[in-house]
Amino acid sequence: MDLIKNKASGTKAEGEKRPAHEQVYQTLKAQIMFGELVPGQPVTIQGLTESLGVGMTPVREAIRRLISDGALVFQGNRRVSVPLLSAGDVEQMIFARLSIETELSKRATANMNSADIDRLERLDQQLDRTIADGDVSGYLRLNHSFHEALYSHANAPILSDLTERLWLRFGPSLRVVCGRFGTQSLPDWHKDILTALRAQDADGVAKATAKDIKQGMELMADALSHD
Repeated sequence: MDLIKNKASGTKAEGEKRPAHEQVYQTLKAQIMFGELVPGQPVTIQGLTESLGVGMTPVREAIRRLISDGALVFQGNRRVSVPLLSAGDVEQMIFARLSIETELSKRATANMNSADIDRLERLDQQLDRTIADGDVSGYLRLNHSFHEALYSHANAPILSDLTERLWLRFGPSLRVVCGRFGTQSLPDWHKDILTALRAQDADGVAKATAKDIKQGMELMADALSHD
């Protein structure tokens, strides 16, 4: 796979300006977050160098960062894997997401104008099409894009960074759940978020965000409890 041409985001020219380890990090980060690497799946440094078409040094650096993010765990013998989540892990993630992401959405409300909300609504319309089509990969990417775009208006980089790390941890398990139950069962409180945004109702935005988070995470927790 040509790493530059298959980056998760950005143009080829943008990719070429980035150091190799950053390109590898962003590529692996997207593969983990959107479930291309599944929970428990082992990967090797050698295997990644071959699949990504890069040297071992940038792969090692990317893996080091992803272990620090909690997105990978080291198993020895140059092997790492995507962690399996326990019920306790999910419980903590629900608490953290509700605490952080509702605050982000509340802060974002005051900073968004009609054009910003229109862009968010277009993302949600694309998301609706992926749900109707049963496109799990598209759903995961656009759902993340919707929340990322909303939270970007909060002007709270520390909270946003914590949120990104949480998404990295539960993304692979969410992909498994999506594949098992299909997109029709997945949460979508985005219409309520958009309505509250247009009314500049920060508490309403936070409440709709909380419902969106809880429904998705509790569905995942229930699925994991039956494995």
